[in-house]
Amino acid sequence: MNRNRKTYLACCIVMLVTGCSTTDWYAVKSPAKPAESQTVIEKMIMQANQHEEHEQLTVNQVYTPHSHHVKLESYVEQMALDLVDTMVSDQAINIAVVSFVNLDKTLQKSSQLGNQLSETFIHQLQKFGYGVVDFKTTDQVAVTHFGDFVFSRDINQLSGERVASHVLSGTLLYRVNGVEVNARVIDIDSKRVIASSTKLVPSYVLNSATIGS
Repeated sequence: MNRNRKTYLACCIVMLVTGCSTTDWYAVKSPAKPAESQTVIEKMIMQANQHEEHEQLTVNQVYTPHSHHVKLESYVEQMALDLVDTMVSDQAINIAVVSFVNLDKTLQKSSQLGNQLSETFIHQLQKFGYGVVDFKTTDQVAVTHFGDFVFSRDINQLSGERVASHVLSGTLLYRVNGVEVNARVIDIDSKRVIASSTKLVPSYVLNSATIGS
């Protein structure tokens, strides 16, 4: 066997060995079998569906923070700003603030929240420079063993004179995530609404203030 033939045979042997080695390497590094690939895809789809369901559940849940510093007074202040934006500041306007009532067929039922709103609006309107009258003030101070009183809900103890030109009141509509408060200032003579505002007070704000319905 001449030298060239030996060289040719040696090259063939090297190529065969290299080819076997390459084939083995690809066998080790080859992708997963079709069945295994299908299992991996199914797992990925299942995880994606679970993630989507979790996000949808989170969106549908009512937001309730564990802690916050928002108070009911902040919402009343925002509503008072809405009212004064549409009212002309005039000291001749005397506003009587009355209880907010539940939005039902009678419009005669109030609550702790309804009374608290009226009390807070008295402060806010007076702070913005509007004349506010308290019609529950009697003509004299009642001195008793339990304390000294000037307020009364007895109509016989209140002044029969008209003291207000306008009245501020509103309605309460209870929602799943809070209470919708609708406020308006009304001209007593013409019954014309001269200002209005509406806000949704979240339940967590009312709960933190321990204000019941």
